[in-house]
Amino acid sequence: MMPFRVLIADDHPHAREAIKSVLAEHRIFELVDEARDGQHAIQLCRLHQPDLVLMDISMPQCNGLEASRIIKAQYPFIKIVMLSVSDDIVDLFTAIQYGAQGYLLKNTNHEDWISYLQELISGESRHSRKLAGKMLYPFMDTSTSDEPPPSLLTNREQEIAKYVAHGKTNLQIAKALSIRENTVKNHIRNILDKLQLENRVQLASYAVRHRLAETDNQPLV
Repeated sequence: MMPFRVLIADDHPHAREAIKSVLAEHRIFELVDEARDGQHAIQLCRLHQPDLVLMDISMPQCNGLEASRIIKAQYPFIKIVMLSVSDDIVDLFTAIQYGAQGYLLKNTNHEDWISYLQELISGESRHSRKLAGKMLYPFMDTSTSDEPPPSLLTNREQEIAKYVAHGKTNLQIAKALSIRENTVKNHIRNILDKLQLENRVQLASYAVRHRLAETDNQPLV
């Protein structure tokens, strides 16, 4: 079997070194180059046309999601796996829309990384098992005419739904909105009741479908 040619794209040198050390233990991978940002990744894909790009989401000079969109438009045969420290559901959904074949959390253990990439190469897996439920089921579950409308939520509840969709914890939401963590918990409980949802994943899906997850250029801390 010919080595699978891999390009690493991450703006942190230590992160690139860590990824290289994981790949170096397995002869099925051949590192062709390293990109320091999204624009650099696009340039190196033109130069090397690798089999796989391991693409960090948060990078300067064109983030990983936008770089992936451009690369897949020009080279649809290149497989892209997004790398992130967060399981932000909006990022997961956007990655799929832009053509990424997968999404891996950086804190996933090395054995699972390699197992997942091997399955991806062989065509046996499209998404990591840990995130499959979030990536596939919620977003394929389209809204119905009798689904409760977002207008049932107050402005504060819609704001909290947005933060949930972006993977923020109750504590992070509380700090961002300058309210108590218990207040956030109560809001989420009320939101789930109003929308007839069972959990945060369903809420995040609902927020994306109904455009509540859009940030309006306001940073999510």
